[in-house]
Amino acid sequence: MSEWLKSNRTLPLTLLMKKLNQKLIGYYRYYGITDNSRELGKFRYFFRRLVFKWLNKRSQKRSYNWVSFDRMFKYFNMPKAKVYVNIFELRKDITYIL
Repeated sequence: MSEWLKSNRTLPLTLLMKKLNQKLIGYYRYYGITDNSRELGKFRYFFRRLVFKWLNKRSQKRSYNWVSFDRMFKYFNMPKAKVYVNIFELRKDITYIL
């Protein structure tokens, strides 16, 4: 994620946040199973720190502080960690790859 952010930090903010939103939802859908919510939360925490770091390196002066960054993060409606698959409620008639 860090390398992707480094190479794409010059995109317009709306496009960058849209792509980051898609990447975050994809990560949650892939890894969002029962008993993995703590790790998803950790990923979101480090994800936010990476985005803050690379957005502040877009120019020579600091673009965001944490207060304005939180407002911007909420404005773009970045998803919170969510469990998508509960492995205890899998149906018997559908085959799953586990």
